[in-house]
Amino acid sequence: MNAHEIDYEIFGEEMQYVEIELDPDEAVVAEAGSFMMMDTQIKMDTIFGDGSNQEKGVLGKIFSAGKRMLTGESLFMTAFLNIGKGKKKVSFASPYPGKIIPIDLSLFNGKFICQKDAFLCAAKGVSVGIEFSKKLGRGLFGGEGFIMQKLEGDGMAFVHAGGTMAKKELKSGEMLKVDTGCIVGFDHTITYDIEFVGGIKNTIFGGEGLFFATLTGPGTVYVQSLPFSRLAGRIVSSIPRGGNDKGEGSILGTLGDIVGGDNF
Repeated sequence: MNAHEIDYEIFGEEMQYVEIELDPDEAVVAEAGSFMMMDTQIKMDTIFGDGSNQEKGVLGKIFSAGKRMLTGESLFMTAFLNIGKGKKKVSFASPYPGKIIPIDLSLFNGKFICQKDAFLCAAKGVSVGIEFSKKLGRGLFGGEGFIMQKLEGDGMAFVHAGGTMAKKELKSGEMLKVDTGCIVGFDHTITYDIEFVGGIKNTIFGGEGLFFATLTGPGTVYVQSLPFSRLAGRIVSSIPRGGNDKGEGSILGTLGDIVGGDNF
């Protein structure tokens, strides 16, 4: 194997974290801000890119970091290396309520496509790159834009899904229609496109957007019930105007909103 071979265990139900066991000289790379806890004798190091191009010199580091920049991620990742003599553990937490999905890239022919903010951590040696959309419509209206993340290698990677995760195995030619924001990731053998919802009432009053994402097999698809954009939208809409709480759920709060006054 080119990537480090790691053992892991996932804990929790709604707010999960993954605990990764490292043998001596084994390492894992993670997104900045996902770290939770670790044993002593684990060395933490900030690196350019994903760590898979470290042996290729300065140009390799810049290219790896540049790919991450295009997906909206930080130029840097954090590597955690076991410098001790025995097994050590390091843990990473999910960013919001949902499920952590272990992806064994060797079972996906070395390549898995996921949304830009789904990646959590991976064994060192896994490449975190970009996947460009070759179709204009998919890039403009697909919800994920022209660029998605591409995980390549033969090691373990971990991605995060909001809410409850659904795993679908599609046969050749079988199609699944999904809300554009609910895609977590899919096998590289999946054909990803978009489809217009259709109908004047659906378009104007449906409230579900103008397009479906269509995923056509063969391959594996992961779908989330609570994308972060939907969660953030609900939180923003529930914030009282002016930042003052006038009694949520009460008549006073409703009348206060109608009057709109700080003096009510």
